[in-house]
Amino acid sequence: MSKILIIEDEPDMLRGLQDNLEFEGYEVDIADNGQTGLKMISAGGYDLILLDIMLPDISGFNICERTRDQGIKTPIILLTARGEEMDKVRGLELGADDYITKPFSLPELLARLKAILRRTDAGDDIERSQTCTIGNLTVNFQTYEATIDSHSVKMSTKEFDILWLLMKRKHEVVHRDEILSEVWNIDSYITPRTVDNFVHKLRQKIEDDPANPQNIVTIHGIGYKLIR
Repeated sequence: MSKILIIEDEPDMLRGLQDNLEFEGYEVDIADNGQTGLKMISAGGYDLILLDIMLPDISGFNICERTRDQGIKTPIILLTARGEEMDKVRGLELGADDYITKPFSLPELLARLKAILRRTDAGDDIERSQTCTIGNLTVNFQTYEATIDSHSVKMSTKEFDILWLLMKRKHEVVHRDEILSEVWNIDSYITPRTVDNFVHKLRQKIEDDPANPQNIVTIHGIGYKLIR
């Protein structure tokens, strides 16, 4: 049984989500403010976090960033009434796994939640357990740890996942749409430009000269290829 934490300050929304998720068979904990939510996240034990952005004491963006800074990789779905593209991109770049705009339907939320839980199952841990060196970066995809010359390097879960996909398909062209589908599993508000931004960040860590990449190369109009 998956254990889910909901951080939401609207009482009706909080109770409705809790009741519906428990009906679906999930174990659910709740927090009605950000500070309590942060303490519960730090205590650990959750398989997924539903996180409202517009909290009264601390923003969901800040909670997401602080969670990832602690090295906690638990998947996060952001909940918000906002629909601006930049808010969505900001949340994903801070380490969120998905983003759903209120009002949303329960079937839509459940579909996204189940998709993320499937992706984070331990089914590929055996493959991921290997440590790989890609350019300047040494990576353990199972523990989500990266180093350069034995010094720890901060990377988001999405950077790890994109790099993992490129490594599995080494020497193959991976289309931007494939990266969106495999890494985010969402479609409407994430654009290929988001993929480009994440690849740019990866190149800053991997390449000797990010402006002239020798490891992750661009296949113009299509996507990317990991070649060494």
